[in-house]
Amino acid sequence: MKISNIYQLFFILIMSAFINGCTDDLDDIDTININSENAFDDPQSYLQFLSKIYAGLSVTGQQGPSGQGDLIGFDEGNSQYMRTYFYLNEVTADAVKWRYDDAGLAELLVNEWTADNDVISVVYNRLIFQVTQANEFLRQTEQSVLDGRNVPADIQTDIAFYRAEARFLRALSYYHGLELFGGNIPFVTEEDLPGAFFPEQTNAVDLFNYIESELIEIADLLVPATQNDYGRADQAAAWTLLARLYLNAEVYIGENRYSDCINFCERIIAAGYTLEPNYNELFLADNNTAEGIIFPVTHDGVETQSFGYMFIMVNGTLDANINSSGDFGANTGGFAGLTCKENFVRLFEFPNDDPFQDSPDIRASFFFKDGHSLELTSPPTGSDFQEGFGYTKFRNLTSDGVPGQDNSYPDIDLPLFRLADVYLMYAEAFLRNGGGDEGTALGYVNAIRQRAYGDASGNVASLDLQFILDERGRELGWEGYRRTDLVRFGQYTGNTYLWDWKGGLENGTSIPAHFDIFPIPAGDLNANPNLDQNPDY
Repeated sequence: MKISNIYQLFFILIMSAFINGCTDDLDDIDTININSENAFDDPQSYLQFLSKIYAGLSVTGQQGPSGQGDLIGFDEGNSQYMRTYFYLNEVTADAVKWRYDDAGLAELLVNEWTADNDVISVVYNRLIFQVTQANEFLRQTEQSVLDGRNVPADIQTDIAFYRAEARFLRALSYYHGLELFGGNIPFVTEEDLPGAFFPEQTNAVDLFNYIESELIEIADLLVPATQNDYGRADQAAAWTLLARLYLNAEVYIGENRYSDCINFCERIIAAGYTLEPNYNELFLADNNTAEGIIFPVTHDGVETQSFGYMFIMVNGTLDANINSSGDFGANTGGFAGLTCKENFVRLFEFPNDDPFQDSPDIRASFFFKDGHSLELTSPPTGSDFQEGFGYTKFRNLTSDGVPGQDNSYPDIDLPLFRLADVYLMYAEAFLRNGGGDEGTALGYVNAIRQRAYGDASGNVASLDLQFILDERGRELGWEGYRRTDLVRFGQYTGNTYLWDWKGGLENGTSIPAHFDIFPIPAGDLNANPNLDQNPDY
């Protein structure tokens, strides 16, 4: 997805809404002849504005890889939406070790965060910024506004699809607010005009109901499944987010919605998606050609450079030793930041239960073991890179072995929604008495495992919930699912399940139940009198 200079025009419009009022700087906009009317003189401007909202998931500002950042007061490299989402959902769980002392990371690694944590604050502000962008786009594309600009009818037809996509992106960010903050976040739509006011705080039930109603409504307004341009949301993207919403409904609102999850999984599967035959091709520089990706966050090593999720997934997993062992399409050396926690490695099958032997599961082939220990004996922050297996799942190479366009900034798209997750959601919802069919659920799981093993040797004859949790860990490792999955299975807080340095101890210890969600950042809590802190923080 390409970045246009016109983004700077839209950035001004968005920021004027984001700060909830005018500033002296914004009073000077006329000196460079930018306003909400001439910004849309070109009919293509509407698509470019929509592209800016999509880009909000992958870039951090108005120039790459950094500069003119969207958020003020944070390290821009650490402020990318999906990178910080990865921190909260993976670094805080049982799979990922990050060894550098970046602001807020040390506390996340040992589950000892507070409302002053920088990473939590960045994620929170990113969600609000995305919602703000979508709201402004919807204001600028209301029917009366388009008629006042004499926008041609054919362009208005396209804009109707764009509006549905903007609403989907807003629903996605609100879903993340429900997932991470328990839904207790400021709530604003396009109906709330920019100005000096304090947004009201919503709650889990109201936000859940809003997301559900929005997604159901826009599913009929989006381009049919598999028919939109690659990287843009279609009906199946809305259905997948609904399936996730329903799968987690018992956590979020205390309601069993597993039958609804089954229903939407069936719709997605019936749309014609197929599993990519080669698992590793889902994570390469040309994964835009891979099968089974329902909705990606697109990246381009030239046009959308950032120090984001894909940047650290490639460069952060390498040191000179690993990089010399094969071709990763990256600068020699990397920066040696990310390795595995032992629990993640032990999800996989190994001969004689020895992780230093080769697994028959191809998904374990990404582990790098030479010179590395399995155990994390030192506190994660400041520890040696060699503590914990390396894990090189994402590689900046095409399926033909050609390096990406830039050896620092990957071309790899993040497969945010993919078919294997839908298969596993169906199986889990079936086991939780949501309906469906046992043979179908088993068939979906074995299709995933047959791809992983290359034959039927890894197939299973029956399913249980613990197996599904473990299979999700194997299939979706480091893709941003793990904390949410552990919460849903009741294995995140407490002492039912322990991992390296959980709660600050080498072998893990219990953490309190309120850590199932994150606190409202202290800065926003102090600034907005309408906000209450999440319980027990």
